[in-house]
This record gives sequence, C-alpha cells and structure tokens, in this order.
Amino acid sequence: MSANIKDVAKRAGVSTATVSRVFNHSGLVDDETGRRVLQVAKQLHYTPNLAGRSLSTRKSNAIGLLLPDLYGEFFSEIIRGVDETAQKNKYHLLVSSSHNDREEIEAALQMTRGRVDGVIVMSPDLDARSLNENIPNTLPIVLLNCYVDGGAFDSINLDNFGGAYAMTKHLIEHGHKDVAMIKGPDKNYDAAERLRGYRSALREGGVLHDASLEVAGSFSESSGYDAVRQLLSKPNRPTAIFAANDTTAIGALSALQAAGIGVPEEVALAGFDDIPIAQYLRPSLTTVRVNIHDLGAYSTDRIIHAIDEKNKHVKKQIVAPTTIVTRESCGCK
Repeated sequence: MSANIKDVAKRAGVSTATVSRVFNHSGLVDDETGRRVLQVAKQLHYTPNLAGRSLSTRKSNAIGLLLPDLYGEFFSEIIRGVDETAQKNKYHLLVSSSHNDREEIEAALQMTRGRVDGVIVMSPDLDARSLNENIPNTLPIVLLNCYVDGGAFDSINLDNFGGAYAMTKHLIEHGHKDVAMIKGPDKNYDAAERLRGYRSALREGGVLHDASLEVAGSFSESSGYDAVRQLLSKPNRPTAIFAANDTTAIGALSALQAAGIGVPEEVALAGFDDIPIAQYLRPSLTTVRVNIHDLGAYSTDRIIHAIDEKNKHVKKQIVAPTTIVTRESCGCK
C-alpha cells in the first residue's frame, strides 16, 4: 500500500498542511523543514495526489523540463522548442532550473512525482541511480544533453566531439598552430566531449598539444573575458581561440577588442552552438551550429510519444549532428 500525506506528515513531525505547502511550492515553509519533508517522501515513495487530475486517466497533461540554468539564448531556444511542441499537442510545460548538483536534481525529480506525465531532463550531474531512485519507473523520461550508460532511457545528445573536432581542424587547416581552447564547466558532458574533440584534432593534425593554451571556463561571458586576459599574458600567445560555447566566445571577443587586438586579423575566434545573436556580432561569429530549437522540439515529440504509446514506445538514443558555420571572426569567410 502506498504512503499518503498523513504518513509523510507523521514521519516528518509536521502537519499535513505543511507537507501540502512543500509540494505546492507555497514558499511558506523554511528550507530545513522542506528538505526533511522531501526526504521522508522519498523514503516512503510518496506521490502527491493533485487536485484536478483525472481519476480515470491519471493524466496531468503537463510535461516537466529540468534545466541546469535559464540564463542565455541557448536555454531560451530550448524552452521555445519544447513549449511550442507541447502547446501544439495540448500539453502544459512546467520548467525548473538551477539544478547543478545531484542533491538539487534529486529534489527536483521528487517534485515532479504526480505532477507531470513525463520529464525532459538536461543536467550535467546525473546518473541512472538518481533517476531510478527518485521517479516511478512508469514515468517517461527523455535525457537531453546528458549521458547515462545503457539504453534504459530515451536520450538526445549532440555530436559535441565531432563538432569540436571539425572546428579545430578547420582552424589548423587555415594555418593556425597555436589554437587555444576556453573550456566549459567541470563535470559537464558537453564540455568534456568538446575538449576531447579539440585535443583529437590537434593530435591528428600534427600540432603539438600545449596544455597552457587550455583555459578554464564556465559557459559564461565573464569566463570568456577572463580566459582571454590569461591567454594574452602568456609568452606563446595563440593565433586562434576556440571557445566551448558562443556565450563564452562573446566574452572572449569583448576582451580581445578591449585589448586592441584585431579579430580575425591578429587572433581568429570560434564558438559552439550558433545562438541567434552569433550572426549579428561584429565581426560575426564562426561557430559550430546546433539546431537548438529543434533539439527542444524533438525531445518533446519523444516524450509525448512515450506518454501516448506507453509499452509500445521503443526507447532511442539519438546523436544530433552539428555543422560548421564560417563567418567573419575566423578570417576564412
């Protein structure tokens, strides 16, 4: 027999009203109490019985979207693709963000229980154990840009390695031997694969790998700006910079321009993602194109198919292709 709200309240030492407030995000419960209630709910495998849910279908007609952040054009394009497709299919969208560590992710997964018919998850710090322990095995899941071993879940990942390899090779073929890389965050799957592609292209292109030309970044404008300042202080200043995403490249471009360094005349610059603003920068940004909107739309199609088809749904692991877009910033256009 499954636990009910009274069981959770009794075990957590709070009232049923407090449990209800925690699951309804009322904001009237202190953080410590909220964490205790969620922990007890997890232990008891409690799922809230939401008002308004059809007792016959047990459907909410809602899809959950868990993102590591909401800042920047990449995430806004993902949300736009998901939301447009959800609306077209008469589903509502519930978005949750800022889940950058396992504890936050597990709490967010717990909060989806009983609230949505399926969840699209994009997280840099996720594993199968977190998924299996925090959601019912009947709840459809699509993993977006996060890697979990095996075929237990639908997943859609970018060809991060191939895109980074192709861009680095492009820069090498245009005469650059000192190609710097502004990396993405630690523990981020996309960032790790892009770094691997960069290193592989250097190795296969016969270019000596200089570890000092790899600089830490965080997929942010500020990290791109700071990284360029570090690179410009080195005796072996690079002739080309490959940023792990376009947002980082924007910060890098600002730092280069502030230092009076011509782009691409003195330093070539490239990014990754092809966010909408990339083509409107001056110089316009050479980048690895990801169809971000379609990434969100396709993940929504997959989750809706899993909801509608139930046991007939066949899980797929998709790798979305990437392509190079050559613009002014690399000097090759």
